[in-house]
Amino acid sequence: MTDNTTGPGRRSFGIDVGGSGIKGGIVDLDTGELVGERFKVLTPQPATPEAVAQGIADVVAHFDWSGSVGITLPAVVAGGVARTAANIDHGWIGTDVYELFRRHLGDRPLSVLNDADAAGMAESRYGQASNEVDGVVIFLTLGTGIGSAILYHGQLLPNTELGHLEVRGKEAEHRASSKVKEDHGWSYEKWAEKLSEVLRTYEALFSPALFIAGGGISRKSHKWIPLLSNDTPVVPATLLNTAGIVGAAMAVDVDLRV
Repeated sequence: MTDNTTGPGRRSFGIDVGGSGIKGGIVDLDTGELVGERFKVLTPQPATPEAVAQGIADVVAHFDWSGSVGITLPAVVAGGVARTAANIDHGWIGTDVYELFRRHLGDRPLSVLNDADAAGMAESRYGQASNEVDGVVIFLTLGTGIGSAILYHGQLLPNTELGHLEVRGKEAEHRASSKVKEDHGWSYEKWAEKLSEVLRTYEALFSPALFIAGGGISRKSHKWIPLLSNDTPVVPATLLNTAGIVGAAMAVDVDLRV
């Protein structure tokens, strides 16, 4: 059984649950890099708590990992309870996630948190741009919706859900997610105009020093970041599809319970 959680090269284990896949891997906490390859299983359909928990157990078993496990969910997690459910079964709402995962993973250190929060934490610690920022950093995942994480000097304000903030009477993610761009067939110029309006709203509320843009569309950031007209600098995420796994591993390392 593998467990290397103390001393040089400290390691932890992260699981990132999404609507289509459950991804996991061993994380070197000193570098933020995966140790070996990640492993993925398909998210069961329907994605009920018991079915997803079994998928998570299968990923952990693949690595023969006996140590701590951090888990992200596409949900608000507060007081150890899932309060929302996005792209997973609504049966998650009201679920005691620690009780659920201990039944499937045994008595070991666990942490469960929102997926965007986990990715934001990882970018804040290991990303290229944010390490030297003195101020508020807002990490945004631009995908089907808009996920968010607000950090100040590496400290997380959990479960912010800025994608649901209204901008001129419509939720931000209904104005400027990458899915909205695809659905409307917008050019990058048109989409950048909509996204800039959303970012200016966030600026007025939080006065951030930096936005970090994640999600699949961040891979083409050179096509749209220069078109933005808001004031705060925007940089693409650097950890890409490992950010959730890394953030989950970080969260259990500091025993973060949100």
